[in-house]
Amino acid sequence: MPELPEVEVVKRELEALFVDQPRIEQIEFLRKDLRDPMPIAKIKLLIGARILKVSRRAKYLLIETEKGGLLSHLGMTGNWRVAVTGDDRLHDHVYLHLSNGLRLAFRDPRRFGILEIYDILKPEKSPRLKNLGPEPLEDSFTEFYLWQKLKLRKGPVKPALMDQKLVVGIGNIYASEALFRAGIRPQRKSNRVSLDSTKKLVAVIREILAAAIVGGGSSISDFKGAKDQAGSYHLSHQVYDRKTLPCGICATPIRQSVMAGRSTFWCPVCQS
Repeated sequence: MPELPEVEVVKRELEALFVDQPRIEQIEFLRKDLRDPMPIAKIKLLIGARILKVSRRAKYLLIETEKGGLLSHLGMTGNWRVAVTGDDRLHDHVYLHLSNGLRLAFRDPRRFGILEIYDILKPEKSPRLKNLGPEPLEDSFTEFYLWQKLKLRKGPVKPALMDQKLVVGIGNIYASEALFRAGIRPQRKSNRVSLDSTKKLVAVIREILAAAIVGGGSSISDFKGAKDQAGSYHLSHQVYDRKTLPCGICATPIRQSVMAGRSTFWCPVCQS
């Protein structure tokens, strides 16, 4: 479930923990059953290295050290947390023991997360990171760029927004919310979205993602940040997971359907 705002929240919290560039003194592997096998031997090579910085690309966390990079994807239920001594939990996969006295735990009950090594000198060469679209909060994501891309697609606009090759970080939740605020029905054909509508869509995408980051992300299931605190932005959702509840603008019941295997929510009056 974690999308761009949730991953950005974790990134910023880890960034604060790494401000003194601590060393990785020990790495414990408790479980190995993530969706892709962890390269344990390669990850262990990071022991002794200072953590230089942490960044985010799309929905990936990138922890850069003196000896290489650790790439992390939270999957559906993964999270990093500061785990004090005795705070050992079911489904903890990895513990990083740092020279500043902290122990970081990566936990993933549903095991869809990813932990692997990437080349810090050429991160774009990673199979996970290549072919990704622009970041929606950066200047390269413009209404003209998105409009040009949508014109080439005949399918519905909502799955297009979730295509990480078109724009990164927007998943099911924020695609539904952005389309509602832009007044665009999720079933509308991508090539039928006008430039004016695209301009509004880009603006609301930026607004929603920025507000969600400030709100600590959306904790609709069990998402928590590195401080082990839930986000609050789900309280601001206007359509997502609100089937049959009244639209906040026109009071029409919110509808739900399945698109590309994902639940989709919209208002039949406010979106066309």
